[in-house]
Amino acid sequence: MFHDRADAGARLAARLRHLRGADPVVLALPRGGVPVAAAIAEALDAPLDLLLVRKIGAPGMPELAAGALVDGTPPSIVLNEEILRRLRITDAYLEAETARQRAELERRRAAYLRGRAPVPLTGRTVVVVDDGVATGATMRAALRGLAEAGAARRIVLAVPVAPPEVAEALRRLCDEAVILETPPDFQAVGLHYGRFDQTGDEEVTTLLDRAAARIAGGR
Repeated sequence: MFHDRADAGARLAARLRHLRGADPVVLALPRGGVPVAAAIAEALDAPLDLLLVRKIGAPGMPELAAGALVDGTPPSIVLNEEILRRLRITDAYLEAETARQRAELERRRAAYLRGRAPVPLTGRTVVVVDDGVATGATMRAALRGLAEAGAARRIVLAVPVAPPEVAEALRRLCDEAVILETPPDFQAVGLHYGRFDQTGDEEVTTLLDRAAARIAGGR
């Protein structure tokens, strides 16, 4: 049981100390991953940035993922080839929906980061953080997108809790994975926290601003 997201981040940071000299960048999946990642970034004296993932929904079924758009320069597109074939999704639909999600991704990045440019990932160790994983769909897209972009030298996954089978699948998509708890009776991420309030936009921007000031000030 983790007290809150900051506690989960501190416990993960203790397992990631070996990365302190590896020029790491910490990427958080918003919004819940940001408080966890902020604690890790501070402990590693690393920059903190976001890794935004937008689902590309199938025609008429927006909850069914035909793919995902993963933040980056440029963003990466991860496609679900089985869904594309089964539903005969056209290139025109895919291009239009991708453009729509790209605009939303850019809007959210601008709102959260107040116009700051993304932290460069080329040749660096990238630590991808969330407050927990349930189905793993978003995290799989995030890790695949980062790998396909090819900028990072090394990709490390850091999450407090995940189901055993999901954790095993995610380990295969990164160079290193630190997953503190893999309970066989997993039901929901929030059940593993004493406090699991919704992370608001204001908290996200405050933590990102604080991390940016720390790096700018050399602290």
